[in-house]
Amino acid sequence: MECTPTFLRARRPEHKQQRHDAIRAAARELALRRGVRSVSLGDIAAEVGVHKSAILRYFETREEIFLLIGAECWQEWSTAVHAELEGASGARALAEGLSRTLAERPLFCDLLAHAPMNLERHVSPGAVREFKLAAIEAVDSLSALAVRVVPEIGADRGFEVISAVGCFAATAWQASHPPEALAALYAADPKLAKACLDFMPTVSRFARVFIAGLVTGVD
Repeated sequence: MECTPTFLRARRPEHKQQRHDAIRAAARELALRRGVRSVSLGDIAAEVGVHKSAILRYFETREEIFLLIGAECWQEWSTAVHAELEGASGARALAEGLSRTLAERPLFCDLLAHAPMNLERHVSPGAVREFKLAAIEAVDSLSALAVRVVPEIGADRGFEVISAVGCFAATAWQASHPPEALAALYAADPKLAKACLDFMPTVSRFARVFIAGLVTGVD
């Protein structure tokens, strides 16, 4: 069944931006409900109320939509961590602040895994460049914050902390949020209980150990 467009083709710049924003908002909502992996371009089009061809006037692929959302998520996480750690000091505060703000952002954690594994491979180099620049800007800001909170890690090692925590969180999120069928399997069999991680304490513990290694000079 064909869907009936809910808006006419945008011709003015402000209308095009409204369409652009509406598509991204729909993709965000769907991904939060279903997970990034399960959302197709057709799903996004149906949520907005347009044909897939209309979506392609604004984005080259579904992957570009999610990369743009990922760039927004990096900036949102950076802002949240700065607010969380205002006036804080010490490795535990840094580790808990990073892990707590990640746990509060399920879509971002999901995108952390999908960006390098899938999304970046199905867009133009220009789209990847814009995403990477946004992510690096956020990481640079968080790196400076990490050094302020834990000066002992060294001025040039903050980037390592944020990058390592982000990479670990990407995997830990997938392991701690299995599909419904696997979650039921793990819950039914005590032998499989360890297969499903507890996300926030696991990431926090990893961050503390990683920071301790930098502070003590263990490479």
